[in-house]
Amino acid sequence: MPSASCATTVVLQALAAGEPSQLLPAREQMAFTLGFHIIIVPFGVAFTFLMLLANHRGLRRGDEQAMLLARRWSKVAAVLFAVGAVSGTVLTFELGILWPGLMGQYGAAFGFPFAIEGIFFFLEAIFMSFYIYGWDRLTPWAHFWSGVPVVISSLGGASAVVAANAWMNQPGGITMHAGRIVDVSPAKVFFNGAFWFETIHMLLAAYIVAGFVVAGVYAAGMLKGRQDAYHRTGFLIGFVVAAVTVPVQIFVGDLVARQVFDSERAKFAAIELLPDSGDHVPETLGGVLIDGKVRYGLPIPDMASLLAGFRPSTHIDGLDAIPAPVRPSDAGVSIVHLAFDVMVGASMVLLALSVWFAWLWWRHRRVPTNVWFLRCAALSGVVALVSLESGWVVTEVGRQPWTVVGLLLTRDAVTTHGNLWPFFGATTIIYVGVGTGALLVLRALRRRWAAQGDEDVQVPYGPEAPAVSAASPEGRTP
Repeated sequence: MPSASCATTVVLQALAAGEPSQLLPAREQMAFTLGFHIIIVPFGVAFTFLMLLANHRGLRRGDEQAMLLARRWSKVAAVLFAVGAVSGTVLTFELGILWPGLMGQYGAAFGFPFAIEGIFFFLEAIFMSFYIYGWDRLTPWAHFWSGVPVVISSLGGASAVVAANAWMNQPGGITMHAGRIVDVSPAKVFFNGAFWFETIHMLLAAYIVAGFVVAGVYAAGMLKGRQDAYHRTGFLIGFVVAAVTVPVQIFVGDLVARQVFDSERAKFAAIELLPDSGDHVPETLGGVLIDGKVRYGLPIPDMASLLAGFRPSTHIDGLDAIPAPVRPSDAGVSIVHLAFDVMVGASMVLLALSVWFAWLWWRHRRVPTNVWFLRCAALSGVVALVSLESGWVVTEVGRQPWTVVGLLLTRDAVTTHGNLWPFFGATTIIYVGVGTGALLVLRALRRRWAAQGDEDVQVPYGPEAPAVSAASPEGRTP
């Protein structure tokens, strides 16, 4: 693929032009590790909720298939929790190693949400242990309730991390003197101007990704002829949670875009691929910015102004309103715009799939068995992950060239140590090893479950214990 390789080289050179030599590998490493970690996050935040839904259904209805799903999903959740802990810990070290300018100058504010996240992480780990080891050791309902703090802690932890990111987009709650922080208001740092919008947007995204990925796994199984109660229940729990969340997410996403329009004009100009300020601004689908001009896009007249302010005459600041020294590059603007288009397009695809499911359910009152629907459902998890990754590209690249908007340029935050590529290579090997190990463990679990057909299979590090049956008098197997 010489053309793709050439295009990638051009983009990287454009991003690196005029910057410290260590900035490019630092950016690439941060992008790689964040891109990896964000795939795991939805399973820590939302997959445990699906697990509890299955557990609750098993207990309330005596549904043994739902209980079996909950038991198996708890083991998957434990594996993914371990992977998320490793990848998240590496990210924490990277902040100090790669970006000493950020941590040294603004650590008193930026680090506060991470301290809160640490508390939630410990709570999540503790109650996850209770839930995993509680099978057959607690009464059924006590065991179920031991999983509720896992869900709550994961929501709190994710919110704290997003608070730190939101603070970098809209910093507040600090008092500066002679270029240094002299006072910090923790509440204002945490609940900064972008907190609620970014947090709700991210949490909903986590539920969409986890739901569609789970539904996709069982849809693939149903396409292979396994249309039994076990697969139907697994598909239904995941898909319904995701399908209900999608329209809410689209509504919230619209609010987030308006908040960006009000408070982050450079990012909004990049999202809309808008080089010049003005009113009656068109919505450009696709396209890139080359030499300050929009190329290859499909403009829809007045639409951007209409969406931003409900009137075609709404004025939108373009990139020309941004001072030249801190104006994002053409390549960066193009990446943000295309990522936004992909995110919105993927969301529309998932909305259409959700409507299709509702229509099929309304007609037949059962889990759809339509082959084309199941094929689309099997791919829905991948589409949801693409949307999630694209959204974070918009957030992170859209902030450039700032690390903390208005306060700290990325080139001033990066380490002064050169030759970071070996460090990047070592980190990549660690993440590939962790990811491969997790896939092998999950594959081994799936094979054991398929071979034995029951739940008398333990996680590699778990206690030996017989299966739980909600149908038995005490919720236990003999």
